[in-house]
Parts: sequence; structure tokens; C-alpha cells
Amino acid sequence: MLVLAGACLVGTAGAASAATGLADKSGLAEACSSAWGSGTKSATDSDSKPLKNITTSQSTCYDRMVFDVKGVSGKIGYHVGYVAKFHQDGSGEQIPVKGGGILQIFVSAPSYDPATTKPTYAAKAGKPLPGVKITGYKTFTDTKFGASFEG
Repeated sequence: MLVLAGACLVGTAGAASAATGLADKSGLAEACSSAWGSGTKSATDSDSKPLKNITTSQSTCYDRMVFDVKGVSGKIGYHVGYVAKFHQDGSGEQIPVKGGGILQIFVSAPSYDPATTKPTYAAKAGKPLPGVKITGYKTFTDTKFGASFEG
């Protein structure tokens, strides 16, 4: 499965840890971890189940995207990195994206059930992620689904 998040990733179904904000004792300031960084990240773990949903949320320090993959006993593979242009998985067709940086996120979880080929996540290639609302977010400016090519 291929997904695009407009600017910043902080979580992938347990495969990558999110940066966490920690309030100081006075409650006036918040220190934001930059442990994740902005470099390319990958994990080749192969435990894979179908994607069920994608959700987002906001924090003082970051915007967060979570990939809901139920029934996984191990870690899920992923590849996250910035690209100059976003291309559909399989066809290679360019998908236009709003915003400054393009963060491409591959998650090793098909958007369909491999046993039945029925969709488990109702996304369409090149279209915004269904049900994901990012109005008012600090870093996310657009989301597009890049397809679920051959799982």
C-alpha cells in the first residue's frame, strides 16, 4: 500500500514510534522530541495483514497519521521518505499533491483481503484518503492514496 502524507509522518501501526511532547513542570512550555527526524526510514519486517483504516490527529508538537492494521503479531514493514514527485504504485502515473514537501509512505499492508480480494480500506488511487480530515493541521496539507499494487 502506498500513501502520501503532506509533510510529516509520526506513526505507522506500531512499526515506527511517534515523537512525543512532554510538558514541563510549570505547564507553560512543551519540549518536542525530534527523535524521528526527517531522513528516510525503512523496516523490512514482513508480518502483513490488510489495512483497515487511516486516521490523523494533532498535538502541540506534531501531526500524526496512524495506519490501522489489526491482527498483526509482529512488526509491519514500511518505507518513509521525501520525494520530488509522487507517483502511483504500479502505473507510475504522477499524482499531483499540494504543499511544500512530499512525504511518501509505503506500508506493507494491502488495502484488500488477499484471500477474497475484497477491499478492506476504500481508497482510490490518486484521491484523498477517505475519512481523513486535515483542515487546520500544521504540517499535513494534503493526503493522496497511491494505490495498493500487488499487496
